[in-house]
Amino acid sequence: MSLTQAPPISFDDTAVAFASRSDGELRRMYALFAAMNNNSLVKTGSSLMKTALKWHLPGTKFLIKKSIFEQFCGGETIQECLPVVQELGRYHIGTILDYSVEGEGSDKSFDATTTELLATLDLAHRSQHIPFSVFKVTGIGNSAILEKMQAGKTLSSAEEISFEKTKKRINAICARAHQYGVRVFVDAEESWFQETIDQLAYEMMQRYNRESAIVWNTYQLYRHDRLEALRQAHQEAVRGGYHLGGKLVRGAYMEKEARVAAQQGIPNPINPTKEATDALYDQALRYCVEHLDHISVCAGTHNEASSLLLTQLLQQHNIRPDDARVWFAQLYGMSDNLSYNLANAGYNTAKYVPYGPVEAVMPYLLRRAAENTAIAGQTSREFLLIQKEMARRKVRNT
Repeated sequence: MSLTQAPPISFDDTAVAFASRSDGELRRMYALFAAMNNNSLVKTGSSLMKTALKWHLPGTKFLIKKSIFEQFCGGETIQECLPVVQELGRYHIGTILDYSVEGEGSDKSFDATTTELLATLDLAHRSQHIPFSVFKVTGIGNSAILEKMQAGKTLSSAEEISFEKTKKRINAICARAHQYGVRVFVDAEESWFQETIDQLAYEMMQRYNRESAIVWNTYQLYRHDRLEALRQAHQEAVRGGYHLGGKLVRGAYMEKEARVAAQQGIPNPINPTKEATDALYDQALRYCVEHLDHISVCAGTHNEASSLLLTQLLQQHNIRPDDARVWFAQLYGMSDNLSYNLANAGYNTAKYVPYGPVEAVMPYLLRRAAENTAIAGQTSREFLLIQKEMARRKVRNT
């Protein structure tokens, strides 16, 4: 086997996927995912959880924290996340600390979020297990102003001041990342202000990506124009003499995008079918691997076919599995069959680990529950894999 080749990989290897889980933890996961496979139970439970938190009913926060929160989040604070960081690191999986508290729209809340983001970078600088930080521009700046900028409307003097503050917060984060040599993702958001976010990200790349990709933009490939946007960004990077960092995801705002497009009477930016999105995502992977001289890429996906494709592309192009320009990433608590098997085979792999107060991350938790809910009688992939591993252990122990 050459230095550039990884051992054969199977995403069905549950022994590797759940190596970090005790029998008790696996049973807890089984119960949780079994509940999430019940559509009516998820809807009822979600409503009850929100109501119980709103009324501050005794024991509610504890129950949430010891169940769905523990499965999908690292903790309420950076300090609480440290055991998760260390545990993932034992299996050569990096952590991406994702502060999942939405700003309240005030300078005070934007500044507080910026301070928290800088703290994640400080920890990343001290830890060998945190290769990336991440932030949403709307967490540190006013989305209405971003939208107005994209629409080409003139900002008021107060809005200009606010926008400058946003740029200063972004620069503070990217400058700290550059100082430490820690990569930072700029998350993608809604299409009606994504171009403004893109421009802010590219300005930071021009400043801080001269030696390597420190600042990474995010491309939602469920939008039919994102591969072209990636190509144009690459060409600009080549002309500008800096490295492009690109995190490729499928997307997070499909229903909202379609609804707003219909309301405004404009074309829907989303691909017409899932198959079209899958094809576009894989084209983007191929493009990035073919241009690694100027592009660093992270496949932020739970899709097994796309993940396998990227491993094959690396082998075809004679690129080492641990090449620092190529990463895989999945959400904490999901797709361990991808993360652990990729890391075990030597690929650079990281988990997005959300954290924040239980009440603040409830929207995130409810989205995870909805994603794992059975559709038309189907059982989620997560649940099936847990069942398979429990059966394997039962046979092993008999």
